[in-house]
Amino acid sequence: MEASLARIQGADFVHVDVMDNHFVPNLTFGPQMVRRIQETSTVPLDVHLMIEAPERWAPEYAELGAASVTFHLEASAEPVTLARRLRAMGARAGVAVKPATPVENLYDVLDEFDQILVMTVEPGFGGQSFMPETMPKLTALAAEARRRGSAVWLQVDGGIGESTIAQAAEAGADTFVAGSAVFGASDPDAAITSLRAAAASHRHAH
Repeated sequence: MEASLARIQGADFVHVDVMDNHFVPNLTFGPQMVRRIQETSTVPLDVHLMIEAPERWAPEYAELGAASVTFHLEASAEPVTLARRLRAMGARAGVAVKPATPVENLYDVLDEFDQILVMTVEPGFGGQSFMPETMPKLTALAAEARRRGSAVWLQVDGGIGESTIAQAAEAGADTFVAGSAVFGASDPDAAITSLRAAAASHRHAH
C-alpha cells in the first residue's frame, strides 16, 4: 500500500473505496486500514463509503482525518443531517448516486454537500466499463448547479480513462476518480498528468 501511494504523489486526492459486502457485493477494508493509509499518505484522502448505515459509520472516517467522506444516497436515511455532521467534524461532505438513481431530489439541497459523486459504473468492483448513459444525469446536475450558483464539485467514478474523462468533463464533471487507468500505467504520475490535461481540454466553458 505504501509503495502504491508513493506512485501517485501527483494526485489531488487518494480515493479510498470502503465496501461492506452488504450495500455492494464486495468487501474491502474498514477504519483500521483507512487509518493506516491516512498515516502513510502525503496526499489527502477522499473516502467513498459503499456501505449500509452510513449515519453510524461515516463520522468515524471524518474523525480519522479524511479530507472528504462520501456516502451513498441510496443507503442514507438522513443525508442532509449526515452531511452537516461530517462538515462539522472538518471533512468535506459528499453524496454518491448509483447509475440508476435520479438526482432531482438533490437539487434543493445542493449546498448541503461539497461534492456529488455520479457513479459511471455499478459500484462494487474495479475495472468495469464506463456507462455513457449516466451522462445526461450529470449534465442536468451541472446545469442545475450553475443555475443555483452552487460551488458543489461534481465527481465521476468508474471506467475513467483518456477517452471517457473527456466525455465526463464535457458533461460537467470537474473531479475524476481513475483507478485502472492510473495504476495500470507504467508511470502512474504521468498517467495522472495526462488524464488531467485531457479533462481540462474538454471542460465546458460556461
